Amino acid sequence: MSAIFRRELGSYFNTAVGYVVLTVFWFFSGLSFYTYCLLYNTSSLSMFFASMFLMILLVIPLITMRSFAEERRRKTDQALLTAPVSLFEIVFGKFLAAFVMFLLSCSIFILYAIIIATFTAPDWAVFFTTFLGVLLLGAAVIAIDMFVSALTESQIIAAAVSIGIAVLINRMGDIAQFINTEWVTNVINKISFDKHFSNFFTGIISLPSIVFYLSVAAVFLFLTARVFEKRRWS
Repeated sequence: MSAIFRRELGSYFNTAVGYVVLTVFWFFSGLSFYTYCLLYNTSSLSMFFASMFLMILLVIPLITMRSFAEERRRKTDQALLTAPVSLFEIVFGKFLAAFVMFLLSCSIFILYAIIIATFTAPDWAVFFTTFLGVLLLGAAVIAIDMFVSALTESQIIAAAVSIGIAVLINRMGDIAQFINTEWVTNVINKISFDKHFSNFFTGIISLPSIVFYLSVAAVFLFLTARVFEKRRWS
C-alpha cells in the first residue's frame, strides 16, 4: 500500500494537477479570508469556513478525477489488479494520497489563523474543531469522488459528475425546505453535509458528525473496492 501511496502522491507533482489544485484553492481561500475576516476586522473564522464549504466540494474533483479514470484509460489498471496487493490496499493507498493532497491544500488555513493571532487572540478551540470538520468533510467527499472516478475512464466525465454531486450536496438544505413530507425532510437533514459541517463551528467536537463523515467515507471506499473486484473477475 505504501508503494501505491507514494506513486499516487508523486503523480500529483509530476504533472500540473498538484500545482493547479494548490493555486486555485489558495487563491480563492485567500480571497475569502480577506473578504470575511480582514475587511470585517474580525477574529472569528466561522464565516470564512462556512464560505469555504462549496469551494472544498468543488476543488476535490480536481484531486480525484484521475485516481482510477486515468488508470483505466491507460490500461494500467490491469497491472494494479494483478499486483500482489489487496483491493483494499489499492483503494486505500490512492485515498490516502488524495487526502494528503487535500491536507496540503488546507494547510493554508493555519497561516490565516496565525495572521489573526498577530492582531488578537483567535478562538483556537473553534479553529481546531472546525479544521477537524474540514478534514472529515474532505475525507467523505474524496471517497465519493473516487468512486465516481472508478466508474469511468474519462477524467472529464469523472470531474463533471463529481461537480454535479458537489452542487447537490451544497443545495441539500434548500431541497429539504421545498419538500412537504416530514419524514423525507428529516432524512435529508440527517444526511446534510452542510449541517454536519456547521456542528464543528461551536468549538465542541460533534461525535455524530464524525461518525457520519467516517461512515460515508467507509461506504464509498468499500463500493470502489467492489467495482474493481467485479473487474478483476470479469
